[in-house]
Amino acid sequence: MAELLANSDDNGYKHNQVAVVAIPLPAQGHINPLFNLSHLIASYEIPVHFVGFVSHNRQAKLRAHGLDQTNSPVNIISFHDPPFTSLPSPREPNKTSKFPIHLQCISEVCHLLRHPTSQLLRALSAKYRRIIVIHDSLMASVIQDIKSIQNAESYTFHTSSAFTIFFTIWESIINKPFNLTSDIPKHVPTGNGCYSPEFNKFIANQYKLLNLSSGRLYNTCRPLEDKYMDLNTKLPANEKLKLFAVGPINPMMKASYKARSKNKHECLDWLDQQERDSVIYVSFGTTTSMAEEQIKELADGLERSAQKFVWVLRDADKVDIFKEDGLLKGHDHDQLPEGYEERVKGLGLVLRDWAPQLEILGHPATGGFISHCGWNSCLESLSMGVPIITWPMHSDQPKNSMLVTEVLRVGVVVKDWARRDELITSNAVESAIRRLMASNEGEGIRKRARELGNVVRKSAAKGGTSCSELDSFVSHITR
Repeated sequence: MAELLANSDDNGYKHNQVAVVAIPLPAQGHINPLFNLSHLIASYEIPVHFVGFVSHNRQAKLRAHGLDQTNSPVNIISFHDPPFTSLPSPREPNKTSKFPIHLQCISEVCHLLRHPTSQLLRALSAKYRRIIVIHDSLMASVIQDIKSIQNAESYTFHTSSAFTIFFTIWESIINKPFNLTSDIPKHVPTGNGCYSPEFNKFIANQYKLLNLSSGRLYNTCRPLEDKYMDLNTKLPANEKLKLFAVGPINPMMKASYKARSKNKHECLDWLDQQERDSVIYVSFGTTTSMAEEQIKELADGLERSAQKFVWVLRDADKVDIFKEDGLLKGHDHDQLPEGYEERVKGLGLVLRDWAPQLEILGHPATGGFISHCGWNSCLESLSMGVPIITWPMHSDQPKNSMLVTEVLRVGVVVKDWARRDELITSNAVESAIRRLMASNEGEGIRKRARELGNVVRKSAAKGGTSCSELDSFVSHITR
């Protein structure tokens, strides 16, 4: 542990009596926002230590979007990778759940971070007046030893929407502590079918330990979810805690697509040639793998819509993206209809690698987003003022879909969660695209999305609500 702390020089830090340790769930959708938050907190001249397995910390640095990592202020602390279980193909037939296999595997090894993290916290506690641990809500068991460290306190970081967090907890409460008002949705999707039984058990075990937390951080902003932040505040488990809405935690400078890195992605050149708001961006994140039949229906629907598109076609991440069997290049090439890419040349662009999503969504040519509704993707789209065609697959995505389409009214549904086991036909895909991009209803949705995007960006700017709440959080932990 001494060698890990050798790089933890606090010279020049404004708050050099306080150090922060950030611990994400080692999956892309959880790593990315906490990595960004770590850099935001470090900008207050507070030493921040980002903890994870070797491969996942490497992943965090490789996929950091819009962050200048030259002379990074965040001290990345990597522990040896565990012997990850050998996994079957993410498209294995006869699966009873679309919940990603690699997340299941990751949940089974997280406990291996407990001992080295505890050692790190104890070493830091001897060096600093106060240690602040910011941990993913699904990593509570890793930091449970904090209760024996007198000068340490922990804060839970929620990577889902405040809407989803509230209704997930509300669903589990038998004797409801208060009544919901009439403007709150009554038929929110339950957790049925969202996770594997094993992962549900993992979640339950983590949530049992959240009572160790001194507060909660939410990757959202008041203009988006003020009502649901207030409802979370009223929950019995949160009554004595401080709650902070500090999102969207993504590099907001990407709202201007012109602010590009030197290594410009090929798709941005293609987008430069398209008309404003004319392109549909299609991506299902890092946890979704589609069956070949569904890929072909989606491909046909995109072609028939005659709408310009950029489609990121790739398998879900593997548990270690750097292993040979985790490489994703070209994996889905043969699953497209024969001659498809030649036919859609000029109409659409198919990508098979990691794509610069923020830059694509921030490009003036992008007018809509077909998405699985992972919360990071929702926030990135909404902060850029881009409406969403929702296609939830698992986890928090069904609830996020309802938030986007029924509460915020900045999207349309192509796949309702109640029909999750059905094949989505090319007709349904074409219809959803035309509804958003070529109808009076769609024009209203796109206008609301643009207006909401302006409000969300202002919340993250200096003087905005999220910026103020982050200031408040920093003042609290450095008190």
